[in-house]
Amino acid sequence: MAGLKEVRIRIASVTSTQQITSAMKMVAASKLRKAQNNILALRPYASKLKGIIQNLSSNGSMPDSVYTREEAADKVLLIVITSNRGMCGAFNSSVNKATLEHIQNNFSDQYQRGNLHLVTIGKKGTDFFSRRNFKVEASFNDIFDKLDYQNVSEIANQVMGWFKDKTYNRVDIVYNQFKNAATQVLAIEQMLPVVPEKVEARKTEFRNDYIFEPAEEELLTSVIPQSLRIQLYKALLDSYASEFGARMTAMHKATENAGELLKDLRIRYNNARQAAITKELIEIVSGAEVLKK
Repeated sequence: MAGLKEVRIRIASVTSTQQITSAMKMVAASKLRKAQNNILALRPYASKLKGIIQNLSSNGSMPDSVYTREEAADKVLLIVITSNRGMCGAFNSSVNKATLEHIQNNFSDQYQRGNLHLVTIGKKGTDFFSRRNFKVEASFNDIFDKLDYQNVSEIANQVMGWFKDKTYNRVDIVYNQFKNAATQVLAIEQMLPVVPEKVEARKTEFRNDYIFEPAEEELLTSVIPQSLRIQLYKALLDSYASEFGARMTAMHKATENAGELLKDLRIRYNNARQAAITKELIEIVSGAEVLKK
């Protein structure tokens, strides 16, 4: 009977866990809808803004700006975006692992000389790199409590200020890009300096003609910082939506696994109960036979 008691306790424990994971899945699904709408609404604006800059720069119109200043990447800053909580599969570990590989493959010299710093957004990334003695310049773990453009702009302005005064001459962003509820794509983007994509000039290539007011150079001088703020805001919205998608998928899988485990436990419980009843019947019959004799 001790075996039956142990199985009952385990069934109750797994049932409780299944209820928790199912509730977490529903909460993540409800939050995912809003986060998904936000990133999908921002993408056309970010894409159009980037397209305007590329279109102009492809014809030599890119102004000489502090944000386009290209120098040797001696002082590197990586913006690592994770989540504040776990229970979302490989969402956080994939970002942390990709950051380590990015450092090893591209900035190992800067890291060894102490010229590589991190800005972490999300407690999981902050804890991971702090334990490994990386130089964390700043942490913005509370940004997800109120994720809006104004708060993100303050972070972007601070990063742009560091680049402007040459504290850093290369800034990259590492984050999960939202594709759909079940898929997140790891992304590493260069934020600074701004390097427009090179477009090969073709006679038949269509180029948008813009009428500028004020002058083209003056306008782009203000557009570039705006584009950088939008780039960081988009990365955070992507990561935020990806987190809920990853958590919903992970909790769905955990709920299914708990269901499979419950089936096995109930079969074990029924078999043990049947064996116990059979044993008791045999003992009763045997005792009756002894009394008859």
